[in-house]
Amino acid sequence: MKSYLRQLEIPGPIGLWARPDTMPHPVSYVGPTSSVVKGILEAILRWKSLNVRPTRCEICAPVQFHRYAFNYGGPLRKSSQIKDRTSLQIFAQALINVCYRLYAEMDLNRGLYGEPAESPGGECAPHAYVDALQRRQERGRWFYTPRLGWKEFVPDNVGPFRDGTAPYATENHELPTSPRLVFDETEQLSLN
Repeated sequence: MKSYLRQLEIPGPIGLWARPDTMPHPVSYVGPTSSVVKGILEAILRWKSLNVRPTRCEICAPVQFHRYAFNYGGPLRKSSQIKDRTSLQIFAQALINVCYRLYAEMDLNRGLYGEPAESPGGECAPHAYVDALQRRQERGRWFYTPRLGWKEFVPDNVGPFRDGTAPYATENHELPTSPRLVFDETEQLSLN
């Protein structure tokens, strides 16, 4: 079966792809993991009938870390802080002036016996998804707002590749696609 390639550029002023081993003061990966790339594409358009497989992420700006602080007022504070209604200040190492080119392939999800799954509009073809994704990007309509990590990190633009951007030559990183694949070197998302 034919799979369809989808490309997307997502720049922004700040981004944070938190490494799980750096909590409670998160430090960012240099780029999004494959599950984040899948989430960004599904934020624009989500169909149950299609499988989105991120293949590559290109860094188009130099990697610059920046200290980011915010006040947390949620339930994970100490009981005395909750009682006094004070917030907890958390420090993170975020990235500034980020720009990524994301690549993913789309193909059909298959049922138990190999039959194609149905999509909401009755279309089953991956090319219909690619066309619908393109239309939603042009109109600025999303299932929910794509993010550069945390909720408050909103991108400047989400769309096709722009003429002025290109992969940054000195940034060449690899990061695991998910925590279960950390030690499997064959399954890694390439950041070129």
